[in-house]
Amino acid sequence: MKNELLSLEDASRRIESGAVMTIAGDAALLAQLPRGSWIGGTSVYFVTETGGAMIRDRLYCTTFDEVTRADIRVLDADALPRLSDGHQPGGFSFILIPAFGKAHAAFAMEGQTYPGVFDQPLVGWVAGVHLDEIGESAPMVFDGTTGTAHGDAAVVMHLALAAGAVPSVDIVNIFSQPGADAPALRFTTTGFGASSALVDGVETALATYLREQGIDTRLPLIANYGGALINVSIRDVDADTGAVAFYAPVMEGVEYRFARPLADYAGAFADRSGAGGAGQYSCNCILNYVHGELEGKPTGGFTGPVTFGEIAYMLLNQTLVRLDLTAA
Repeated sequence: MKNELLSLEDASRRIESGAVMTIAGDAALLAQLPRGSWIGGTSVYFVTETGGAMIRDRLYCTTFDEVTRADIRVLDADALPRLSDGHQPGGFSFILIPAFGKAHAAFAMEGQTYPGVFDQPLVGWVAGVHLDEIGESAPMVFDGTTGTAHGDAAVVMHLALAAGAVPSVDIVNIFSQPGADAPALRFTTTGFGASSALVDGVETALATYLREQGIDTRLPLIANYGGALINVSIRDVDADTGAVAFYAPVMEGVEYRFARPLADYAGAFADRSGAGGAGQYSCNCILNYVHGELEGKPTGGFTGPVTFGEIAYMLLNQTLVRLDLTAA
């Protein structure tokens, strides 16, 4: 596996050589790439070897030298339950979804129930746009086999690996839950928004609770899924209506607590991610980029696109996802 920031010309030559690739970058560059065995998504923010950066004139390209076959499919929201169709034995799957559409919502809400979704590693991310262009520019994903862009469908690439290569997916969550004495929040419905929650069993207006408790909404809600800490980040609090919007759905009946504050956001990534990363694929959340003021700050050896949601079997927030291909 090879990760590189390439010019449009160099990326095009790599595709034309027959390489299997995932590509992240500005929509204007992705639209000019030749047809081939690649999928792409829009992002103009990246974590590079020298730190976070906004880049429009190059493409973040990952070339999978270990891959022997790539089967690329486009799935709209209704077709997403067939996500695992086309799994390659012993391989893994890569998925890109544009933010804010029906496909994004469907995967976030129902992805864990799709048949076969946990049968082999699934990794990917949610495409975004420049933060100043939200509502003006549409996030897009690209099917490289046809050169077409999609604003509300996922592109999925099922990958077969050469003998001896083993895929593994891991996450780095720099946040931790407070102790059991901290208030627990439960929601009575699953969704990307809520106006109330059960706080230690008492129904409470959520926006009022956040204000009165002085909750730092840059901190995510965290749930413990069998030892894996999964974040749900707050997108917006409407003081007039009392509605609270999230970047991922809160799940009915699941117990959440607000994360502990961090003294050094960028440093926490460098500490938690550890050494290495050069030979692994990774993506990181736009909220980490913004709240951690990561522009120009190295965060360890892991480079990759900054995204509007990360995928490691399920949709994640404020998380670094990493994929490794190792010898058996």
